[in-house]
Amino acid sequence: MLTLHAAEASPELAVLVDGATIAAVGPYEELAEAHQDARLRRWPGILLPGLLNPYAPELLERTYHPDPREADEFGTAPITGERAAELFRADPARLGASARRGVQRMLAHGTVAVAGELRTRAAADAVRRAGLATGRRPDTLPGPPSLSPAPLILLPRPAPGGPARFAVFDVPDATALVRRGASTCVATVIDGRLVYRAR
Repeated sequence: MLTLHAAEASPELAVLVDGATIAAVGPYEELAEAHQDARLRRWPGILLPGLLNPYAPELLERTYHPDPREADEFGTAPITGERAAELFRADPARLGASARRGVQRMLAHGTVAVAGELRTRAAADAVRRAGLATGRRPDTLPGPPSLSPAPLILLPRPAPGGPARFAVFDVPDATALVRRGASTCVATVIDGRLVYRAR
């Protein structure tokens, strides 16, 4: 089934998805007219190719993402440094669950690809299962490690025949995205699947 994704602040870049592939890219009105049978998903903000987060090892193997049920004990913010290392040493099984929660947080920030060498099977499996692409780590990293690194690293523009991988951010333009960061993400699509949607 065809799905047409369009964002209110970027009508010139709508994406028509056929399964896991991009069928067409172009102005919303043109695609809607040509494909009236397509299911329509309208979003606030701007549609962009999605982000590469270069900090996969730091965020998925060296950061503990608490389960919401652990909020009383650990809070809700990611835990880094020696405290995270202690948690993983005390219970190695925590790494897999934490990595899965970390991937979900990445998806909620418009991440569709990651970079950095993952050394644990648990983190690599979490990335693979989510369908995140893997890319080359930039020579110069934006720092420090973050779910919304600055500067943000955008992937190439979606193209027909390419993988249906992109994100939508509830901002009026790219300048506002840079200022407000990737936490403005309202939808992330990977292989044509809506893997994150803001409530």
